[in-house]
Amino acid sequence: MPPPPEPVETPATTGDGGAVADGVTVAYGFEAVDEYVARDPHPTYRHWRETGGARRVRFAGPVPLAGWVVTEYAACRAALADPRLSKDGATEAFARYAGLPTGGPGGGLTTHMLNSDPPRHTRLRRLVQQAFTTRRVAALRPRIEARVTALLDALEETAVDTTGAVDLIGRFALPLPLAVIFDLLGADPDDPGVLQVRGHSVAGNEGDGEVSVPTADAMLDRLRALVEEKRSRPGDDLLSALAAARDDGGDGGGGWGALSEEEITSMAFLLVVAGHQTTVNLIANGLHALFTHPEQLAAVRADVSLVPGLIEEVLRHESPFGIATLRYTTEPVTIQGTAIPAGEFVQIALLAANRDPEVFPDPDRFDVTRDTSGHLAFGHGIHHCLGAPLARLQAEIAFTRLLRRFPALRPAATPAAWQDNPRHRGLLTLPAHLH
Repeated sequence: MPPPPEPVETPATTGDGGAVADGVTVAYGFEAVDEYVARDPHPTYRHWRETGGARRVRFAGPVPLAGWVVTEYAACRAALADPRLSKDGATEAFARYAGLPTGGPGGGLTTHMLNSDPPRHTRLRRLVQQAFTTRRVAALRPRIEARVTALLDALEETAVDTTGAVDLIGRFALPLPLAVIFDLLGADPDDPGVLQVRGHSVAGNEGDGEVSVPTADAMLDRLRALVEEKRSRPGDDLLSALAAARDDGGDGGGGWGALSEEEITSMAFLLVVAGHQTTVNLIANGLHALFTHPEQLAAVRADVSLVPGLIEEVLRHESPFGIATLRYTTEPVTIQGTAIPAGEFVQIALLAANRDPEVFPDPDRFDVTRDTSGHLAFGHGIHHCLGAPLARLQAEIAFTRLLRRFPALRPAATPAAWQDNPRHRGLLTLPAHLH
């Protein structure tokens, strides 16, 4: 496929005569959204759904994000599976557009399946999908249960802050999926180093859930070293399998070809980042939803068979990935009644789609017993999240065991802090009392 064209400047189509929501202004053909909207995007998304049309939006803050935002459920679902909305080269094109280093963060970390169209996407996904089958994920249950038990034991011994609270993200929701994905890759889960990126920079400072260029560069060096380790001392793990795919095709004679060195590090990067960011947000957002809906917390405590419904409602109500990964139009398309030219970036708002009242009645109500079938939290089409079964399994074990271990678990007086990031819907901190 040829490289994507540069985005063109065209008039914004608001569909409502120019009306905008709080925190939104119109300038230079874009609706400019301030950083506070990312902390509570639901009112803005509701306004955009109600007034109709795709919106040409530029989000403020440290994360460059711009393009036509799609908010209605039917339009989002169709866009996720539309081959005219390409992934191939979108990251690099947006880097040029935003004035970032060409090739995006980390340079050699962007040639993975999430940034690819068929047939390359088909080849890359096939090489890793066997690690995420229902059977293989189910076989991970004992190891995940052991990890959760160890983290809960450590929570008992954690020094509380001056208010008697602990941060459930730093002490539980973050280390669990990091350890699980490191187990899967065959890396040391007790030494994440620079591969721990969710909400942090390379220096360990709080971030916004994105991977900065310095952090990505450091991750690239670490991943290359890990791949070399697996090449010299292979094991029964996913990273060893990826390294083998570089050397001999690694596809069991399936004819899908070898991975390039850049594809190996890019796929490892994707598995590390996507393998823990979404799950951190799923667990943390779920606990926050229970804390802010005490009647639902009481119901789940009384009947843990409600946990699967809790997980699906969290995925719908506070989708861990607020906006799907970047796409661009390869030809003119009409989305939500709005004509979008070729060469434009499209942002598919999963968080907005999952609160569309046309599909989910009374969508702002959090109800663990509701019918959530069809939610788009894990995407739709060929890019549907490969790790969805693993994320669900971790969340099920985490919620069940945490609530059993600490029946008096409750929120602290210090409020939870949301990330200023429209793409990742997650918390930076979640203070709570255990007893």
